[in-house]
Amino acid sequence: MIRAEGLTRHFHLGETVVALDDVSVAIAPGEFVAVTGPSGSGKSTFMNIIGCLDRPSSGKCWVDGEETSGLSSNDLAGIRNRKIGFVFQNFNLLDRLDARQNVELPLIYAGVRRQLRHQIAEAALAMVGLADRAGHRPAQLSGGQQQRVAVARALAGSPKLILADEPTGALDSRSAGELMDLFHRLNQDGRTIVIVTHDAGIASRMSRVIRFLDGKLQ
Repeated sequence: MIRAEGLTRHFHLGETVVALDDVSVAIAPGEFVAVTGPSGSGKSTFMNIIGCLDRPSSGKCWVDGEETSGLSSNDLAGIRNRKIGFVFQNFNLLDRLDARQNVELPLIYAGVRRQLRHQIAEAALAMVGLADRAGHRPAQLSGGQQQRVAVARALAGSPKLILADEPTGALDSRSAGELMDLFHRLNQDGRTIVIVTHDAGIASRMSRVIRFLDGKLQ
């Protein structure tokens, strides 16, 4: 599903900062992978590159067989829309929209017609156990429920790959455990899931751990 060869990423912030340094790694379809390391180790930069949100300074990356390193912004957006679902620490839900409408947002951008959008969003909410909360706005939901709405939104486009950046970071331990149970079920359904986490307990529940330190794989 993911193959990286010799990835480097440099940022020029007065001085050159090396965020990734010659990273080569492969993630097979259907894997359940944790990406760990201290702050500034390169794990989020790695996530941004494999998620087609950024390009490497050098090296190559393939997502589901497509080489992405030299693609245009529009082409990268196309891969994100077709193949990748994202989940973030802070949910990124719109307060003025209810749960179903938040899940529908990527479908609107994809040009899916209204009736089909409703059907897909309701099915995604049912998949994460929130069918009865479709009409609730984020302020009416717990933190764990809001994150499940965010997962439903990520699922709306039927992605092969789910990338989650510290998805349990804003949750209590019970909600975090429930969210990880959900990710396990989604992985068992055949989706490739990659989770960036500082939490050793979360990483221990994954089938594989990739560790970064100072931009390098450990």
